[in-house]
Amino acid sequence: MSPLLQVNDLSVKLAGREVVNHASFEVRPGEIVGLVGPNGAGKTSLLRAALALQKATGEVLLGDQTLTTLSSAERATRAAYLPQDRRVAWGIAAWRAAALGAPYLPEPQARERALTALVEVGAGDLAERSLFELSGGEQARVLLARLFVTEAPLLILDEPVASLDPAAQLAILGCLRRRADTGAGVLVTLHDLNLALTSCDRVLVMDRGGIVADAPPREALTPERLRAVFGLAAALVEGPYGAVLSMEPAR
Repeated sequence: MSPLLQVNDLSVKLAGREVVNHASFEVRPGEIVGLVGPNGAGKTSLLRAALALQKATGEVLLGDQTLTTLSSAERATRAAYLPQDRRVAWGIAAWRAAALGAPYLPEPQARERALTALVEVGAGDLAERSLFELSGGEQARVLLARLFVTEAPLLILDEPVASLDPAAQLAILGCLRRRADTGAGVLVTLHDLNLALTSCDRVLVMDRGGIVADAPPREALTPERLRAVFGLAAALVEGPYGAVLSMEPAR
C-alpha cells in the first residue's frame, strides 16, 4: 500500500542551529511507527515540520500529494495531530471536547461521533463530565477521542502516554493498535523504550537531529545502539509476556 506520509530529506533550523538533519522515512497504513531519542534529539521538531507547523526544507507528502500544495482543510482530512501539551483551558463536557475534532459537522453529528470515539477509548462514562473534573489519564483519553473524531487516516501523536500510569499507557497504545488494525497509520513519540519495543511495528531512533535507525523494534533498539544514543547498558530479556529491555546507565 502507498504511504500515508513520506518525509524526504527534511531539515529544520532553530535559532541558527540544525535540530533536524536530513530526515527521511515513511508511514504506511496499518502500522505503528515509534519515534524515540534522547531529550533534545529533534523529535517534536520533526513531527511539526512533517505537518507544516514548523518551517523546514525538504519534501513531505501526505498520501500522493506534496504537503505544501494542500490547503489547511485538506491537510486536516489526511492527518491529525496530538501535541505534547495536554493542558486543558476550559471545563467543557468531555463529549464537547472530543467533538472539536470535527468542527465542520452540525452539533448532532459531531456529538454522535464524539460519543462513539469516547466509547472506543474507554471513556464513554465520562461524556457529560467537565474536563476539570477528570484525572490526567481520563483527560488523555478524551484528547485521544478528539483525535479519532477527525477520522484522518494518519495519526501523529507526541508523547501521548507521558506522565500516565502503566495501565493508562497500555490502554492508549491498545487504542492506537486497534486503529492501525483498521488501516490507519500511526506515528508516535515515546520515551519508554519498552513500550516502543512491544507496541510498535517499526522504530525510528533519532540522535542529534538525525535518524540513525529505521527498523523493526528488535533491530532498531539493539544494545549497541542504546549505548551509543542513550548512554545505556542494555540487554534483551525474554519474559512470560514477551521480550523486554533490561537497562542501566552505561559505565
